[in-house]
Amino acid sequence: MNSTESLLEFFDKQLKDPDTTWSVGSFGAIAEFMRDPEEPVTFHRDGTAQSAVTPRGGIRISAQAGLRPIASESPTADAWNHRVALCLPRQLCNMNGRRELTEIGPDTEALRTEERSAVLFDLGLGLLQVDAYVRTTDFAVISALRRHVGKSVLATDNGAMAIILGANPHRVFVSRVGRVEVFQPIPPPEGKSPNGPHTHVLPKLLAHGLTHAAREPLPSSWVPCAHCYPPNPVRDREGRSRPFEASSHFAFQAILEQYGDPERLTLKKRLIYAVTAGQEPFSITLESDRFNRATVRVALRQLQALDAQSVSLAAWLAAYDRAVKAQA
Repeated sequence: MNSTESLLEFFDKQLKDPDTTWSVGSFGAIAEFMRDPEEPVTFHRDGTAQSAVTPRGGIRISAQAGLRPIASESPTADAWNHRVALCLPRQLCNMNGRRELTEIGPDTEALRTEERSAVLFDLGLGLLQVDAYVRTTDFAVISALRRHVGKSVLATDNGAMAIILGANPHRVFVSRVGRVEVFQPIPPPEGKSPNGPHTHVLPKLLAHGLTHAAREPLPSSWVPCAHCYPPNPVRDREGRSRPFEASSHFAFQAILEQYGDPERLTLKKRLIYAVTAGQEPFSITLESDRFNRATVRVALRQLQALDAQSVSLAAWLAAYDRAVKAQA
């Protein structure tokens, strides 16, 4: 288990990097925090909790007892993503799990002191590891939402969501590990999420009842209570392709070495050795596991991005990564 101090060091470094993004949420409901390099930001540390607040939103992350960071990579259509899941054991991650709109009262834990008298309403999404709230000081909005307390906000006959979309209250997503607050307006249903902090609540995905996306390789007994996304070497913060940035790649490989799954790290190293040594495909034995296959695909794409000198890389790509082969 990683020491509290090493976690706080990791949090501090990532919070102070404007190219790192964060999220607190579940599959189908998520709050994301990001900031621009020139944007005003206030950092604060209180014991084992660290926060960053901008005019558009804020985040607090805590080195909670039992916290385990799990770094991983996964292939996309033509590149790869990476992240660090901040996990707790399933028995320690539970939040309130309310299933109806519920008035909570003043948000005494708000990141900014001026918001601590604002009223919180739990949306009642029934999530395991996250409570999703809206927060407002507008008495008319508070009165309107009170008329819908005790009902599901996702029910077709509940007007609470229309009130929320019209009033643009702050959104506050809270887990045992982190809190993200979003001050920006909610885009209309047909609109695009604004740059910077924003939220998504997607009923069709919520219906699956998952704690995280199935493509993320996490042990079943661990639940992600927040995510950290260090800079990606081939994608910018908006997910757009960019020229390969070796420094970001090697920085995340160091994080993977510290917080990654040991078995997949060993597999990746064996594969890299085999390819750079010019060995032919299938010269190493792979267990039939979707996450092992994903590890292989990511490693091969990274070798290609690094212009690795290998007489057999093209053959490995052809054997294991049809997406890249198709682009050749």
